Amino acid sequence: MAALAPVRRTRTVGAGVLTAGLLVALAAALTVAVSLGSVDVPAREVWTVVVRHVTHTQQIPGTRDLIVWQLRVPRALLAALVGAGLGLVGTAVQALVRNPLADPYLLGISSGASLGALGAIVLGVGAGGALGLGVSAAAFGGALGSFALVWLVARRGGGFSPLRLVLSGIAVGQFLGGLCSYLVLQGGDEQRTRGVLFWLMGSLGGATWGQLAVPAVAVALAGVALQARARALNALVLGDETAAGLGVDPDRLRRELFVVTSLLTGVLVAVSGAVGFVGLLVPHLCRLLVGGDHRRLLPLSALTGAVLLTAVDTVARTALDAQELPIGVVTALLGAPVLLFLLDRRLEGNR
Repeated sequence: MAALAPVRRTRTVGAGVLTAGLLVALAAALTVAVSLGSVDVPAREVWTVVVRHVTHTQQIPGTRDLIVWQLRVPRALLAALVGAGLGLVGTAVQALVRNPLADPYLLGISSGASLGALGAIVLGVGAGGALGLGVSAAAFGGALGSFALVWLVARRGGGFSPLRLVLSGIAVGQFLGGLCSYLVLQGGDEQRTRGVLFWLMGSLGGATWGQLAVPAVAVALAGVALQARARALNALVLGDETAAGLGVDPDRLRRELFVVTSLLTGVLVAVSGAVGFVGLLVPHLCRLLVGGDHRRLLPLSALTGAVLLTAVDTVARTALDAQELPIGVVTALLGAPVLLFLLDRRLEGNR
């Protein structure tokens, strides 16, 4: 498999310009997400409601106020948080294995987190809140355990091989995915089973203000931790020997990335289910624009992921009148053609 390209100062777009553009795009995406639905709310009214709640001025009770502030704003913010987290995780994992095709799915992290969260849901651990802290903790434990298993299998016999890590992740992920399917089939309640299956394909339905705290803290802490290691990540993609020559301990850095990505993946899966393609595509798109320097790549990947998933969730909610689509269905339909296009461009560039 092709390794990540080393950090180069080639044709890139100004990071400051991109950041400003993405912030504007995120504000627009959030506004559209809150405006559209079974009951459309004008953008001006959306911002009026939000400003009144934020500034604690007198509220005008009514259906639209309830729809905007209690139903749609928390969901839109959760979509942005999950998208930002997936962008960070995808960038970190690709640096971890020095492979542009790596993501939490490929390394079995998402499967482990899904198994942990699903086990908590089936056993009723998160009964106090459909996706409460108990489910988040179970998802984190599942993500940590699955990646630990992948890591041990990949490191058998000593040494480190990105290809072996990826292949181990695929094998462990398939095994854990089978266990997830078994747990789903054991559910006696047909309605609950359908709900769990829908959640496994990715869903932000039922998002509340109370669900935002844990993912917001996790994304913020992970972002700070990864940004502090941006230079080390630049060294890591050049190879272990080069990284060691630059004063970076590759094994220690991988262990740190292992914990951070597992923690963040576990939290994200707990609140949204397993959403594919975002963590794979976003780093690719950002790398095309700003190059491989993680000092710029990490924050831009977070912003791009936030914009992308907010837009995807809006499409999932509004594409069909009668029902809501799982987010994973939309990301797969959009992500697969984009990935094929990027791979085609990469192959052409290597000829």
